[in-house]
Amino acid sequence: MSGTGALPISDGSLALSALLIGLNLALSSLLRLGLGRPLLLASTRMVVQLLLVGGVLEWLFRQQNPLPILGLGLVMACIAAVSAVQRTRRRFAGIYWNSLVSVLAASSLVTGLALVGIIRPQPWFAPQYLIPLLGMVLGNTLNGISLGLDRLMESLVSQRDQVELRLGLGASRWEACREPVADAIRVGMVPTINSMLVMGLVSLPGMMTGQILQGGAPAAAVRYQIVVLFMIAAATALGLVAVVLLAYLGLTSRDHQLRLERLRQVP
Repeated sequence: MSGTGALPISDGSLALSALLIGLNLALSSLLRLGLGRPLLLASTRMVVQLLLVGGVLEWLFRQQNPLPILGLGLVMACIAAVSAVQRTRRRFAGIYWNSLVSVLAASSLVTGLALVGIIRPQPWFAPQYLIPLLGMVLGNTLNGISLGLDRLMESLVSQRDQVELRLGLGASRWEACREPVADAIRVGMVPTINSMLVMGLVSLPGMMTGQILQGGAPAAAVRYQIVVLFMIAAATALGLVAVVLLAYLGLTSRDHQLRLERLRQVP
């Protein structure tokens, strides 16, 4: 029934849902995949993190001061920036800083524009809007940045001879590296584009599902989800372009040389 809100989940029902992980554990044991320990660790960590975040958000939603709300947003952005780099197979000096600048710039610009110009909550920093929207933007932006960074560095390494040949023939560093840069940006945008293509046909996104479970009108939930998807696409594109260009500048020199000795491989 519309307006009744989501049905509550008791502690016992929540504990019962943990049995669903047993299917994964059984498959891992049966096929000897070695995923039992990682699954248990990931599940435990996820539960603890969500319970802690739930407590923090309950306190945060009662605040009327924007400082703690923006402070949490900054912490979320820093974690996203570090997580994006941790997923890459190669690193170079300054890569964490590049990721942080790109994530902060893209997420703050897009989320700020959406709050002030589209949704317009009162006050503008209302945490029940700012934190969930920022979280969804950050989660997708870090995936795009991670894929783009990894693809750029791997492409420069595998195409080193071609890039250096172009440089040797008088091409600028941009002319020599334009194809790997463009390819990295395309790869980083693929998950977002694929998600948008099947949205509503294959999957119902989390924000829309949550609003419907709370008794909201499906039409209103769809409008919010469209805004969120446009936010995600814009932030991912901005963050991806920024981090790939910064990485390109860090791996080339002003005198148009490829500086792959700055790269180091990580496990």
